[in-house]
Amino acid sequence: MEIKFNDMSFAYGDVKVLNDISLTIGTSELTCILGPNGVGKSTLMYCMNKLLEPTSGSVTIDGRDVKEIPLRDMAKIMSFVPHAEEAVFSMSVMDTVLMGRHPHSGLNMTSKDMRIAAENIKLLGIESLSMREFDELSAGQHQRVMIARGLTQEPQFLLLDEPTANLDVKYQMLVMKLLKDIARIKKIAVVVICHDLNVTSMYADRIVLLGPGGRIYADGKSDEVLTEEMIKTVYGIDAKVTTLQDHPHIALLDGPDLDSHIDEIYSELDVEVEEEAKVEAQDIVEHAKSRGFKLFKSKK
Repeated sequence: MEIKFNDMSFAYGDVKVLNDISLTIGTSELTCILGPNGVGKSTLMYCMNKLLEPTSGSVTIDGRDVKEIPLRDMAKIMSFVPHAEEAVFSMSVMDTVLMGRHPHSGLNMTSKDMRIAAENIKLLGIESLSMREFDELSAGQHQRVMIARGLTQEPQFLLLDEPTANLDVKYQMLVMKLLKDIARIKKIAVVVICHDLNVTSMYADRIVLLGPGGRIYADGKSDEVLTEEMIKTVYGIDAKVTTLQDHPHIALLDGPDLDSHIDEIYSELDVEVEEEAKVEAQDIVEHAKSRGFKLFKSKK
């Protein structure tokens, strides 16, 4: 099974966010979508899972336009783990994971549904949390529960919007390694929006790099995509790329492109404040004179 973007574009009103995206994503690999803020990474994912409809072009699954696929059927093919999910009411981890069976069983859960949920809880290493309340868990535990829920839908495509956000370094690496292994073991497509270049470089089977103008600037293995020239082009910063553990390792370099200009701004603010203080002082003097007060100069 494969999902394909066919010259797809998307705009919010008059603001075009994605331009002529042509891309095919198959199964059994971890695909990471990289790029600066505002280049359309989340929008691309929302067009993939039918939350948004392309302005032009199409998104197809095995040749069928996603617009024609009913939402319930889409939920059997594709699961989506959003950027962050806050617990709005108390629910156990088991019940949260079982929600992934809704597209298949509705509210009538069977022993098969329980077995599938239990298998994914075990796969994610959260068996000890099964009876804990979801709103009691840490950020890292939350993320693993949500991935387990997504897998319980038995999708061919697992989509995750910044699953490593708000996680410490160890859990960022653990989650990405877990997703890579899930893609391989379950033979599904795992598509992840990322920001950390080095964690992505280490674990991604494939990287799609979006850049200014909502276009694909590079698509391939980490050593093909994460070059010094491409990082400069897309992110506008200098970097030194070396090889570490057979993957590109990116060291970001300070430079004129990162000048905050705060010294200039602060100097301007100082001048403005000083001028305002002089004006205020003069106003006080004039007001005092108008009230008949005599002002005396201090004797030296």
